[in-house]
Amino acid sequence: MNFELIYPVFAQVGLTIVLAIITGASRYHAVSSGAVKRRDIILGQRAWPKNVQQVSNALNNQWETPILFYAAIAFAMITEAQSAMLLPAAWVYVVSRILHTGIYATSNFLPARFGMFIFGVIALVVFWVSLAMEILAR
Repeated sequence: MNFELIYPVFAQVGLTIVLAIITGASRYHAVSSGAVKRRDIILGQRAWPKNVQQVSNALNNQWETPILFYAAIAFAMITEAQSAMLLPAAWVYVVSRILHTGIYATSNFLPARFGMFIFGVIALVVFWVSLAMEILAR
């Protein structure tokens, strides 16, 4: 079994946990400092300050394409796939997610953010195609 594939998963999960902590802390600070009133955010996100919403959006984004990443890793490990492309593609994907998050939570410069998103999706496609080719060739 290709246990090395678990390390990019640990990194992706770590990114999500760090974002959850930062989101919680920034929301707590925004409420406790009076920058936002509880009544204004109790039913939605619209009243959060821009920097809080950016981090929150970056966290929410971790429930989108990363789900395909987690599934791909699980299938690769279950099927004991050994394609040489799997581990590099997994790491490229995770690094792209880290960079995407950094852009999202700071400058939020859309062309760079979108470019990093597409770069990650391409890495994910490479992973899935490599996995599928290996399994279908058996």
